[in-house]
Amino acid sequence: MDALDLLVNRRSASRLTEPAPAGDVLQNILHAGMRAPDHGTLQPWRFVIVENEGRDRFGALLEQAARDGNLDEKAIAKAAAAPFRAPMIITVVAHCAESEKVPRWEQLLSAGCAVMAMQMAAVAQGFNGIWRSGPWTDNSRVREAFGCREQDAIVGFLYLGTPQLKASTTVVAPDTAQFVSYF
Repeated sequence: MDALDLLVNRRSASRLTEPAPAGDVLQNILHAGMRAPDHGTLQPWRFVIVENEGRDRFGALLEQAARDGNLDEKAIAKAAAAPFRAPMIITVVAHCAESEKVPRWEQLLSAGCAVMAMQMAAVAQGFNGIWRSGPWTDNSRVREAFGCREQDAIVGFLYLGTPQLKASTTVVAPDTAQFVSYF
């Protein structure tokens, strides 16, 4: 797949199954994330891979966080089941440094770019994924479990695996006119 086709036809896959990326494929995904734009060479990201028994631990963590939040039983069950939507999850933490030159918001964007690069690297190698966020990214119990400091942020959970459904290879090109202007 050529790089431009990959980018202009990007589509997330929410139905993912085994196998998950592994070995050199996973290393390529992580290396792609490490190549995100990085003003000041701060490397403002940390990647925590959740797979195998880690999904059980993550499910228990989300279940407890949901209970702590006094959610109803349906929401608690959904939280506990969330890690099993894919065989692998890469939690991406913006590991923000104090910098006079690079503001925190820029470091957050850099970590976000890492997520996009990793998903595209997965697709380029025959896998796919979906970038999920939601209230768990700000939950204190979840943040602590992923080693977040006060200045850090979980920018998302990148669910990765083999798509269950064959997606169309092209998407309808968006009309850019309403989003673009010239100065």
